[in-house]
Amino acid sequence: MAATRPIRLFRNLTAKIAAIPMILTALVVFVGGTAWTVTYSFTSSKLLPRTKFVGLDQYERLWATPRWLVSIENLLIYGVCMMVLSLVLGFLLAALLDQKIRYENTFRTILLYPFALSFIVTGLVWQWLLNPDFGIQSVIHRLGWESFDFNPLYNADIVIFGVLIAGLWQGSGLVMCLMLAGLRGIDQEIWKASRVDGIPAWKTYIFIIIPMMRPVFITTLVIIASGIVRLYDLIVAQTGGGPGIASDVPAKYVYDYMFQGQNLGQGFAASTMMLLAVLVVVIPWAYLEFGGKKRV
Repeated sequence: MAATRPIRLFRNLTAKIAAIPMILTALVVFVGGTAWTVTYSFTSSKLLPRTKFVGLDQYERLWATPRWLVSIENLLIYGVCMMVLSLVLGFLLAALLDQKIRYENTFRTILLYPFALSFIVTGLVWQWLLNPDFGIQSVIHRLGWESFDFNPLYNADIVIFGVLIAGLWQGSGLVMCLMLAGLRGIDQEIWKASRVDGIPAWKTYIFIIIPMMRPVFITTLVIIASGIVRLYDLIVAQTGGGPGIASDVPAKYVYDYMFQGQNLGQGFAASTMMLLAVLVVVIPWAYLEFGGKKRV
């Protein structure tokens, strides 16, 4: 066994050498940048970085700021709703397309098309659609339903749900494609056996198909969660964080403090908290995928 280890080390040597620049770039840019950000989050940096350490003062100030608390609340509401609704909607659309319907390619393209748009375009489109003067509400008023009221972007209590509509419109198509790929990987003999046994289709999905698609669901959840944590451009394009700070999110808080508020220390502290949120998502996923019991 000891003699085979050096041989394995030199396998695909050309590919390993070619990967060295990428590995060094990742270490310097990502790991180094992350360490630099975390280190300076404990300083009193303002317009420029400075090495005057203040301990946890920046974090205490961060969690005492109402705007940060509002942004965290918005992210939690948006995140939970986005994960649940996009998974449910994406899976239902995938299950419908998996029935070998006519024009499947056309429907799949139409449903996936919003994902090809940037969040800026999506935010602007839904800003117009939800505008009470010429959007959905205005159209329905012209049809005769004068009492219809649908202007979430101008209501501080529900503005985050207006943003959620745009996020679902853009992201559900990707979830649908991932789920459809998972469904197409299921052995058709399972469906034939369930029909022979007289098992209803909904029971087959819940008790057989969905458990078999566990890796697909985990990967999809990680993709959705990573997009939720870095939510920024959709907010900027659709609401600008308003009304007031009602639709603020952590990424916008970081940007405003670092580049507009000239308070790098506070921005670094908020960035570090966002990094912790990402690690909370990535570490369990990595453990489920690569750790745990070794498969034989």
